[in-house]
Amino acid sequence: MAVALVTGAGGGLGRAVARRLASDGHLVALTDRPGGPPIDELAEELGGISEPADVADPESVERMVSAVQEEAGEPVGILVAGAAYMTMAPLAEHDLDDWWRVVDTNLGGAFACVQAVLPGMSERGGGRMVLIASEWGVIGWPNATAYAASKAGLIALTKSLGRELGPLHIAVNAVAPSVIDTPQLEVDARDAGVPVEEIRARYAARVPLGRIATPDEIAAAVSFLADDRLPTLVGQVLHINGGTTRTRI
Repeated sequence: MAVALVTGAGGGLGRAVARRLASDGHLVALTDRPGGPPIDELAEELGGISEPADVADPESVERMVSAVQEEAGEPVGILVAGAAYMTMAPLAEHDLDDWWRVVDTNLGGAFACVQAVLPGMSERGGGRMVLIASEWGVIGWPNATAYAASKAGLIALTKSLGRELGPLHIAVNAVAPSVIDTPQLEVDARDAGVPVEEIRARYAARVPLGRIATPDEIAAAVSFLADDRLPTLVGQVLHINGGTTRTRI
């Protein structure tokens, strides 16, 4: 078992991932932005570690990883880069600072976390990294250019790191979920000008399976990718979407 660092652990998906990895026997370390969703109680519940950090700030990430590894007494062996920020607006109207905040959090944050845990993973002889991408990084989405671009970047990062870090026995993979039933749907609902129940029904209607995914389903996929008994699964992207993209690459 390993120290599993989960970023964005205060959100609906992050909490599900943390619980799943803890049930797998890992020591979970939870992080979310300072002043963001609370993580202390969940860490206590899971017998884990909580350490806030702004993933868009590489120095904050470095401090957080150092604190986690000092408290755990060993390097991080599993990284789940799930911290995300999303706003929606037509491209021509999207505030430039906010556009870059999305990219800096989602893509830059994953990059900073990978850099911060890499020395320790190399020292321990290997590890697993799971980047949380999105179906929108594959197909794009109107009014979500920053989010889609950042998630497409995560897919490319996964494939590149799979090649670069594979020789170090560090397996990097990603999940690209479609819409997940989390509080983030409120952003989509505000953009569409409809209640959350309506946006949930609209998204479900385009899924062949007939519903959107639950956080626990995505967490199960993360658990699968975090399993070190799958050493040759490297540089892959699991498309968990109920059949919406099917054979698209």
